[in-house]
Amino acid sequence: MNKTIRRASVFTLLLVLALLGRATWVQAYEGKALADDKSNRRKIIAQYAQPLGNIIVAGSPVTGSKETKGGDLAYKREYTDGKLYAAVTGYSSQAYGATQLEGIYSHVLDGTDTRLKNPVDAVTRKQTEPGSVLTTIDPAVQKAGYEALGNKKGAAVAIDPKTGRILGMVSTPSYDPSKIAGMTDGDAWKRLTEDEDKPLVNRALRQPLPPGSTFKLVVAAAALEDGLYGSVDTATRSPNPYKLPGSTRYLENENASAPCENATIRTALRYSCNNVFAKMAVDLGQDKVKAMAEKFGFDDKELDVPVRAYASVYPSDMDKAQTALSGIGQFDVTATPLQMAMVSAAIANDGLLAKPHMVSQVVDSDGDALQSFEDGDTERIVSSATAEQLRSAMRTVVEEGTGTNASIAGLEVGGKTGTAQHGENNSKTPYAWFTSYAKDPATGKEVAVAVMIEDSGAARSEVSGNGLAAPVAQKMMKAALK
Repeated sequence: MNKTIRRASVFTLLLVLALLGRATWVQAYEGKALADDKSNRRKIIAQYAQPLGNIIVAGSPVTGSKETKGGDLAYKREYTDGKLYAAVTGYSSQAYGATQLEGIYSHVLDGTDTRLKNPVDAVTRKQTEPGSVLTTIDPAVQKAGYEALGNKKGAAVAIDPKTGRILGMVSTPSYDPSKIAGMTDGDAWKRLTEDEDKPLVNRALRQPLPPGSTFKLVVAAAALEDGLYGSVDTATRSPNPYKLPGSTRYLENENASAPCENATIRTALRYSCNNVFAKMAVDLGQDKVKAMAEKFGFDDKELDVPVRAYASVYPSDMDKAQTALSGIGQFDVTATPLQMAMVSAAIANDGLLAKPHMVSQVVDSDGDALQSFEDGDTERIVSSATAEQLRSAMRTVVEEGTGTNASIAGLEVGGKTGTAQHGENNSKTPYAWFTSYAKDPATGKEVAVAVMIEDSGAARSEVSGNGLAAPVAQKMMKAALK
């Protein structure tokens, strides 16, 4: 063989090896990335090639699949009572992707999750029957919250304190996910994304706002645990009005005639005395208040239920005046309804916080569990004695104080109202809050609820936690303990 032929042969061999190497690299290392690429049409064709698995509420599916006409996508998602459950399911859209439970469990629901495949399917790459997602939602609680919120802009969350099961999660205004499930729903999508009321935002999990006076429960818990005050019936050292440290501003109370000077924690919660909890936060110091807030779940950037909730925030690096304002749930304190429901749930559950979750199991087509979520995975937040004292004070709020609209005959009910300032110098309509728990003495069943009303359309003078938020909580608690 002459030199020229030999060189050509070697060069050709190198080209073949390079092609084989590249093919191996693509298949072995880049295959998954290419398969998952959003521009890969085969992926969405496979996703909608068969009816999707379902999201289940109390044994019944709240999702379904509809056969399409024309095109290469055989099925599209549809929803039963879509607006009622949108804050739970999210949406699955051929054009716009998937969110919340639809997004988290998309591979289970479309049958591509590797856990669904048997060895033969794995080799042949046959698409298997999809699985389903079993939620913890109680349809009666969900419906009660949705109907009670009505046309108001707001959100509500109900939790079983003992198990951590989320029984209801509502965000209004809502939307029907069926309207954006297909490839030709651009007009509906545009209306939703341009709507100033942001119906696609899950306010229950993803819109932290100032919690106002509901945060006073956290400050009270810190004071009792620290020993600053021995009980909820010990007189505090609280001048009225209270002058913010380092400032010329005096902090006043909504009810000027309320007995807030040196009031006990019970009385201060009953009348929602700003001076008491602002002074208490300063006396404790921001570090102790922050430590207690974080025990309840504030500042947790990885709170998954399993949908990721935005972090509720207790700020750092405040001066004393700012610390005082944080003590009444203002300054830069923010919370989601989920977070404030967690506060009441821990107090109701004797100081133990059960990890909140709204999925009980993920199952295959035969109903066998692929993943299960434990009930009652608890963490000690405050002592049993502190929790009992706070429950007692919360009952006083409902029985004799600012939370009377949450009362339910025959049930033990405790709560805390909140009205949080909104806008510069409180120029905009305040946010109305209510966080609460209820217990049936006959059965031992319990529920904790938090409600936030962002905007009800009511005049500013008519906005209050008792007037707007407490009735929503009352209806959800009643439905849970029926």
